[in-house]
Amino acid sequence: MTFFVALLYAVGGALVAAVLSLVPALHIYNVAGFIILATAALGEVMPPEHLAMFFIGLITSYAILNTIPSIFLSAPDDSTIFVVLPGQKYLLQRRGYEAVVLTGLGGLGGIAVLALLTPVASSLLPALRAILQPHMHWILWTIIAYMLISEWPKGSDRAPAGLRRWWDGWKSLTAGLLTFFLSGLLGFILLYRSLVPVTVAYQNLLPAFVGLFAVPWILQNILSRVALPEQHIAATVDITPWLVLRGVFAGALGGLFAAFFPVVTGGIGGFIAGHATAQRDDRLFIVSQGASKVVYYVGGFLFFFVPGLHLTRGGMAWMLSSIWSSYTPQTYYTAVAAVLLTGLLAFFLLLLLTRLTIALVARVHYRWVSLATLVVLLLIVWGMTGWGGLLICAVATGIGLIPVLWGSRRMNCMGVLLLPIALNMVGWGAPLAAFLGLVG
Repeated sequence: MTFFVALLYAVGGALVAAVLSLVPALHIYNVAGFIILATAALGEVMPPEHLAMFFIGLITSYAILNTIPSIFLSAPDDSTIFVVLPGQKYLLQRRGYEAVVLTGLGGLGGIAVLALLTPVASSLLPALRAILQPHMHWILWTIIAYMLISEWPKGSDRAPAGLRRWWDGWKSLTAGLLTFFLSGLLGFILLYRSLVPVTVAYQNLLPAFVGLFAVPWILQNILSRVALPEQHIAATVDITPWLVLRGVFAGALGGLFAAFFPVVTGGIGGFIAGHATAQRDDRLFIVSQGASKVVYYVGGFLFFFVPGLHLTRGGMAWMLSSIWSSYTPQTYYTAVAAVLLTGLLAFFLLLLLTRLTIALVARVHYRWVSLATLVVLLLIVWGMTGWGGLLICAVATGIGLIPVLWGSRRMNCMGVLLLPIALNMVGWGAPLAAFLGLVG
C-alpha cells in the first residue's frame, strides 16, 4: 500500500463519517462493526491494511463532528455528555456555533498533541504500560471513589430547617450514588446475561448507552418545550490563544489517560483533568472537552499502530485486531499523517455542517427536532438489537432520568462500564454473578 493510497482511504473514511456523525446517537463503533461483518461475509471488500486507514479517517472525523448533534440535537454519548451542559448554555445565548467551533479548536489541539508524541511514542508508551499494568485495578477503584466523593452534598440553603434542609443538601448525592450503582448493576447483568441476540452481541451496550445518556436529555427537551433563539454565526471566537493552550493541555491530559487506561472514557478523563488543572471558565472547559474526546477516540485507535505497544483500547481497535495488526514504524507514521489530514478536513467540514444544522433548527421547531431525534434513536436501537434492546433502553432511560430529575452528575451513569469491569479486575465479578443467578 502506497502512502497516497493510504491517505485516499483515510479521506474516504472521513467523508463517510461526516454524514454518519450527524445521525443522533449513532456511534461510529457500531458502524465499524457492520463493516467488519461485511468484510467477513462478502470476502475482502477491501484489504485489511486499507480498512485500517479507512477506520483512521472514520474515527478522526467522527471525534470532531459528533459535537454537532450533541449540542444542537441533544443526543450526547459518554464522551460528549460534559460538552452539552456549557454547550446548551451557549445555544440559549445564540452562540451555539461558537461552542461548536471551540470544541473543534480543542480537537485540532488534541490532534497536534498526538502528532508531537510520534517521535517518543514507541519508546515511552510501552515502558509506561509495563509500569502501570500491575496497578490497573486499584487505579480504577480510585477513579470510582473520586467520582463518588466529588458528588459532595450541596443545597440551596433555602429549605426550612430540619429534615427538609438535610434532604435538600443530600438529595443530589443520594441520586448520584443510586445512579452509579443501578447503572453498574445493569452493566453487570448485560455482561453475563443480555437480551440482545447473540448475532449482534457486539452491540450489547448500545441500547444501554442510548437510554442512559441520550433519551433522558431529549425527553427533558420535549417536556420543557425549549424554544431556541436565532443563532448568531460569529466571525471570531471569544477566546485568547493562552486559554486555548490551557484547554488543550488539560483536555489532552485527560484524553491520553482515557485512551491509555481501560474502561475510562474521554468524558471521565476530561473531568479528572479539569479538576487537576482547576478549570472554571466555560470557554476553557469546552476547549478541553473537545481535545479530550478527540485524543480519547483517535489516540485510543492510534496507539494500536505504535510499534512495540499494539494497545487495543476502544471498540475500533479491538475489532480491527481480529483481522489485522500493525508492526512497522512506517505504518504508524502513515497513520499519524492520515490523522493530521483528516483532522484538518473534519474541522472545515465542522464549520460547514454546523451552519447547515443551524439552518435546519431555524426552520423546524426544536420540539419537532427532538421528537424526530427520539424516533431515530429508537429505530436505531430496534434495528440493531431488536425488541430486547428496546427493553434494555427503557430500563436504562429510567436510570438516566434520575440525575436529570434530582440534579446529580450524569457522569455517574458510567457505572454501567466502571463497576462490572472493576469487580472483574479484583476477581469479585464471577462470584457476584453466581450469587445473583446470572451464571449456571
